[in-house]
Amino acid sequence: MRITGSSPERGRGFSLVELMVGIAIGMLAVIIIMQMLLNYEGQKRTTMGGAEAQNAGSIALHGMQREIGQAGFGFSSGDVFGCGMTWSLPSGAAIATAVPLAPVTVNPAVAVIPAGDLNSDTLLVAFGNTLDQPQGNPITQRAGGSYTVQMPGSFSVGDRVFASAGGCAANLVLESITQAPPTTTTTVSVATGADGNILFNLGQAPQILAYAVRGGRLTMCDYLVNDCGLDANKGNAAIWVPVADNIVSLKAQYGRDTTATPDGVVDAYDQTTPTTDRTDWMRIRALRLALVARSAQYESRTNPATGAKECDPVTTAQPVWDGSAASAINLGGFADWQCYRYRVFQTVVPLRNVVWLGV
Repeated sequence: MRITGSSPERGRGFSLVELMVGIAIGMLAVIIIMQMLLNYEGQKRTTMGGAEAQNAGSIALHGMQREIGQAGFGFSSGDVFGCGMTWSLPSGAAIATAVPLAPVTVNPAVAVIPAGDLNSDTLLVAFGNTLDQPQGNPITQRAGGSYTVQMPGSFSVGDRVFASAGGCAANLVLESITQAPPTTTTTVSVATGADGNILFNLGQAPQILAYAVRGGRLTMCDYLVNDCGLDANKGNAAIWVPVADNIVSLKAQYGRDTTATPDGVVDAYDQTTPTTDRTDWMRIRALRLALVARSAQYESRTNPATGAKECDPVTTAQPVWDGSAASAINLGGFADWQCYRYRVFQTVVPLRNVVWLGV
């Protein structure tokens, strides 16, 4: 008797050839899928790296733009611009080198800011947070570290002040108010005191900030907390604090009014730091600034001859900015600079506390 479904034809499975063909097709499908995933991941890393560079560059530029916009606040007097200033750090030690007092200084001496990465500029920004008049408070009498001033009510204990006699014959000295005037007197006191006829009040928390690109990072040093001019400090991340990663170049230029009779309009950009002459500083109306951000993704490709990974030169020309004619971006300090993608962020920041001095 024949049982239904038990025929040899119906019970026979795949042959060895059929199995091998099926496995080969499956492996090809897996290879294609893996290749697609690898290409997708590569594109994703490139896109994400570009987005990270864009975020880092834009955030860093915004922060610097905010600080530069305040530059010169609290000492809006051309008589003190460019004068050397010294002070004592919280440790009690004095800074090693006098720092030029100016709203913004592009590429100060290396004793003030040690050089950063090759072909990258450095920047010094200074401003106060005072409620006092920015032109200073006239001193009517001085006895040692005690100053008799016209507006004693604008001073408080802890305010950072300096006295100026006009001109830069001697370094200015930044000190702290140790005794504020009672309601019955007009005298304020500091620890030592310097000769002068104007007392400038920078407030409780002035800022003197140094910026430099170091090791592919934008770093910032607070000069009133640490001696930023010491070469030994430049590699200390606790002193030169990283602000943004993958920033490979900083470029800055003064915006100068070159008209014979100044009209308040920027006519040219350069990196020539003004002298201590009041008129020279008043011609600086703005700062042109650029940051070059680098993607975190190292672009590579497979060498068809050796099968090894090698640099894929996705960037073949140096990045450019509006000031390239006089101060070109040069990433030659990075041996593999062509293996990354770049984005240039730039802006022009008006120095309003200089503009308000008048033309």
